[in-house]
Amino acid sequence: MGYEGPLQKKKINSLLGCHNLRFIRFKYLIEGLFLISMGEAPAFFADNLLGDIPKEVDSKSKGNETAITVGSKIYVIDGVDHESGSTIGVRILDKSSREWINPIVLGTKPKSSKHHSAVLLNDDCVLVVRGNSTSSECFWFLEVGTPFVREHEKTLGNEVVAWSKGVLGNVEKPIVISGPSGVGKGTLISELMKEFPSMFGFSVSHTTRAPREKEQDGIHYHFTDRNVMEREIKDGKFLEFASVHGNLYGTSVEAVEVVADAGKRCILDIDVQGARSVRASALDAIFIFISPPSFEELEKRLRARATETEEQIQKRLRNARAELEQGKSSGLFDHILVNDDLETCYEKLKSILCLREGVKSARDTFPELVDLSIEHPVSKIDQKLLINCTAAEHETTSNNMYALDLSLRKGGAPGRTRGLNMYAINPLTDDVNGDNRLSLHHTS
Repeated sequence: MGYEGPLQKKKINSLLGCHNLRFIRFKYLIEGLFLISMGEAPAFFADNLLGDIPKEVDSKSKGNETAITVGSKIYVIDGVDHESGSTIGVRILDKSSREWINPIVLGTKPKSSKHHSAVLLNDDCVLVVRGNSTSSECFWFLEVGTPFVREHEKTLGNEVVAWSKGVLGNVEKPIVISGPSGVGKGTLISELMKEFPSMFGFSVSHTTRAPREKEQDGIHYHFTDRNVMEREIKDGKFLEFASVHGNLYGTSVEAVEVVADAGKRCILDIDVQGARSVRASALDAIFIFISPPSFEELEKRLRARATETEEQIQKRLRNARAELEQGKSSGLFDHILVNDDLETCYEKLKSILCLREGVKSARDTFPELVDLSIEHPVSKIDQKLLINCTAAEHETTSNNMYALDLSLRKGGAPGRTRGLNMYAINPLTDDVNGDNRLSLHHTS
C-alpha cells in the first residue's frame, strides 16, 4: 500500500478491531491518492507496487516504462514501441538467464501513450491504463499466460503476449444461426432485421477472391490478399474460415466486435462446420440450428424455388443430409428449431433471444464522460481499480476519483474484454465495495 509512517501505523492499528476492514483500506488508499496530488506523500504508482525493477530496465523515463513481474519473467511495457513508434511496446526479461526476449504480439495494439499505469490482475493478465485518454481508449488488457496465449506459444514456438481492448458495459451475445439450404433461416433472419432494425447487424466476411462488379470493400466483403489472411488465421484472428473454389472465406473476430461496438447484436449465418469452429473459439455466442420438419419437405422447398439445375439440387441435398446429421451433435447447438410453420418458428426464435416489443438497443451505453489525465495514480482493491483522474466536464478539477469494477469482465484476446463498469466515487462518503455510487449514468 506504499509507505506507512509511525502515525499512519498507529492509526491503522487502532482501527483493526473495526468490522469493515475493506472500507478502512479503501479510505487510506483514497487519502493517499489525494496526498499524492498535493505532494504530501510518496507516490505508490503501479510500477512501484509490482515488484523490483532490475538494473537492466530503464525505469526513469517519466512514466513511459513499467515493469511487471510474473514468476520468472519481467514484462516491460513501454509507452512507445521503438520499432513502430505508434503503439505501446512489450519486452520480456528472463530473470534466470538475464536475457531479453521480444515476444510475438497478437491482438490489436494500443496506441502509444506518454504515460500509463499497469496493474497485475492475476498471473496471466495485466491491466494497462493509458493516460490522456477517454474511457473508450484507456483500458487495455495484456494477456501473458491465458489459454489463448499458451495455445499460440505452442503453435508458433515462441513467447507470445496478446492485447485486448477493454470496453465499458456489456453487449448481448452474438447469434450463430445454421441450417441447410432451403430450411428458411434467411427468411427468419430477415424478419428479425425488419422487426428490430436497430438491434441486429451482420459481420462483414473476408475473402481472397477479387471483387465483382459493384462490390465494395468493407461493405460486401473485406477483400484481402491470401498471404495476409493466412497470417491472420495463424494469429488466431479468425473465428472460422473455409476454402471455396480456391479462395479463402472467413469471419474475423474484429468483424464481429465492430458490430458490437456499434451497439448492435451480431448475427452469423454460417454452415455447421463454421459453427463448430466458432464454438471452439473464445466467442461467447448463442448457437441455433434451424431444421426442416422432414428431409422430404426440405427437398420439396428446394425444388419449389425453380432456380437451380438438377445437379445443383442434388448437391444441396447431399450437403443438407450431412448438415442435418451434424446438427444433432451433442454440445454444438444450444437450440434446435423445427421450421414447420414459419410464424410459429419465428416466435420461438424471438423467445430464445428474449425479444419483446419496443426493444431497440442491444446493450447498455456509457457516455464518454471520463478523460484520464496524463498523471493518474492507480491502486487496486480486490476486483476494483481506484483511479484519480480528470472528468471531461470538469477539466479544472484536480481530484476526481473513479472506481473500475472488473468483477464481471469477460471475453479477451484477440477480441474485446467487455463487462467493465466505471463509476465516480466520493472519497469522504463512499465505500468502494458498497452500493453508494455516483455513477456514469448508463442507459438502456
